Amino acid sequence: MDTDPLDIHALPGHLIRRLHQISVAQFMERMAAEGADLTPVQFSALAAICRHPGIDQASVAGLIAYDRATLGKVVDRLVDKGLVARRISAADRRAREVSLTRDGEALLKRILPVVRAAQPAIFTGLTAAEQETFVALLRKATLAANELSRAPQRDLPSSQAAE
Repeated sequence: MDTDPLDIHALPGHLIRRLHQISVAQFMERMAAEGADLTPVQFSALAAICRHPGIDQASVAGLIAYDRATLGKVVDRLVDKGLVARRISAADRRAREVSLTRDGEALLKRILPVVRAAQPAIFTGLTAAEQETFVALLRKATLAANELSRAPQRDLPSSQAAE
């Protein structure tokens, strides 16, 4: 890729950062309109916990590609909001297991359609086919570069994934 490094508007890193800015702004605007005090990372954590009730915090961090220390703070905020319950694991006293509370389940159910509806705004200007291609290429590039991240995405072991 031969681009002028001083032309930031042609650099993939800059463009990805800008698209992320737009995505976060859209998410926050829609959550505010719903009266939901929730960030994109908190949403990701809730979604992972919903899919895997009783999952430990470290596994949530791996699933959403977030470092453990920061994820602990995210979970603290979700617990403070009454959306997540946390308990010490019976299998490993060092681990903290998390699950959604009734309020967490209700909020997630309420905002899922809003989150889905917000996605097209991120791709304003692209046709439906271009959107599909773009997401496929984003997945491909993200998976290929996963190990370059400070907090790579980690799937659950197959024994835990089925639970």
